[in-house]
Amino acid sequence: MSPTLYVILLAFVAGMGGLLFGYETAVISGTTEALQAHFQITDLQLGWVAASALAGCVAGVLVAGWFADRFGRKAGMIVSGVLFALASIGAAVAPNVDVLIAARLIGGVGVGIASMVTPLYIAEISPPAVRGGLVSLNQIAIVTGMLFAYLMNRSIVGWGDQAWMNVSGWRWMFGMMLAPSAIFLLLSLFVPESPRWLAQRGFLDRARDLINRIATPDRSKEAFDAIITSLAEAEGTVGELFRPGARGITFMSMVLALFQAFTGINIVMYYAPRIFLKAGLAASDAYGHSILIALVMIAATAVSLVLVDRVGRRPIILTASAGMGISLLLMGLVYPRGDEAAAPLSILPAWVVAHQGMILLLCTLSYVSWFSMGMGGIYWVVVSEIFPNRIRGRAMALSVVFLWIGNFLVTQYYPVMLSRLGGDSFFVFAAACLACLVFVAACVPETKGRSLESIEAEFFGHPGSA
Repeated sequence: MSPTLYVILLAFVAGMGGLLFGYETAVISGTTEALQAHFQITDLQLGWVAASALAGCVAGVLVAGWFADRFGRKAGMIVSGVLFALASIGAAVAPNVDVLIAARLIGGVGVGIASMVTPLYIAEISPPAVRGGLVSLNQIAIVTGMLFAYLMNRSIVGWGDQAWMNVSGWRWMFGMMLAPSAIFLLLSLFVPESPRWLAQRGFLDRARDLINRIATPDRSKEAFDAIITSLAEAEGTVGELFRPGARGITFMSMVLALFQAFTGINIVMYYAPRIFLKAGLAASDAYGHSILIALVMIAATAVSLVLVDRVGRRPIILTASAGMGISLLLMGLVYPRGDEAAAPLSILPAWVVAHQGMILLLCTLSYVSWFSMGMGGIYWVVVSEIFPNRIRGRAMALSVVFLWIGNFLVTQYYPVMLSRLGGDSFFVFAAACLACLVFVAACVPETKGRSLESIEAEFFGHPGSA
């Protein structure tokens, strides 16, 4: 098997963690009505059922950084597979809401671990020329997992009436994650460990053998020597991320993570049915519209995968930030308002007002396409590349935990924003996109086509190869 094909195969296996990540976060959208009816819970309790997975994500990321550096990237994938399986079983058989929440927390921990370990593993096995595209495969896997959840939800709804859904249907929705979880767990047992982690832990022969399999003969010795050089010093500590000259890149990764959340993707992922209802379209088939969103996101992520190693990280994310901001601005302008807040509509042409529902839908699809092409995938590429080999897992966790905190805050408080601001809430997120564009232009470096060791040498002063 050629080195390129072998690396792609390993990336696909690791990407299954992203698929389960997507399924676990999206499946809840099809169960909320049934859960509330079955367990007789309040809106506040239902909100915690949904948000508990995000709380688990934060915990998972905090554990994953230390775990991945101590026990390996492969071990992290195995643990996340086990947690996904346990979460699926626990949610499917939950006798009460407390057990359901516990299962959601466990699944969230799995998502947190997978969200960090999967792109980290792919970045460390990939040659520089294709690393961005292969890491972007993880984002395609995440959105594919969401699509899988939406398709399963739509299919299961057709198995019975609402009474059946309230008793049993929602259990099948959660339970459908068990099969892919088992497959991911099984395949993870057979993939090799990251060569950089093997070298870090002193398994030099195993690291050299693996590099010979994933790199071309003319590059394998150079790649191995660069790894050894970057690991020559004593094992690093997280403290070195905040020393003068290095702290800027560390804080950049944290702020970039917050922008991935604050530019508004969760207002679509969690509240799209409400947006479509205002557009006059959701009553026909809310599940179908969610599927449409996922399909558009997959297509846009595929475009990003092709471009990221050709055009570069910065140009894509800058263009996409502008696209997201314009889409959100248009969503705010055409969002249906009552007579007391109809002023924005008065500046729009009559034909726009007449078709504002469909235009709102198109703007929503435009927004998710730009997000998927830019912040959705490029964030994971950048954050998996910029930190030193010796502490990459823990360092990456510092950034990813900010992402999940941002996601939690947006998900928790957007309903309040929507009730108080209505369509003007989209202007808030459009402004965040503008701020993101300025921040990326000023602070985010380009890493296209460079080895991880040369990136480390520039940002953290360690020796590496060009």
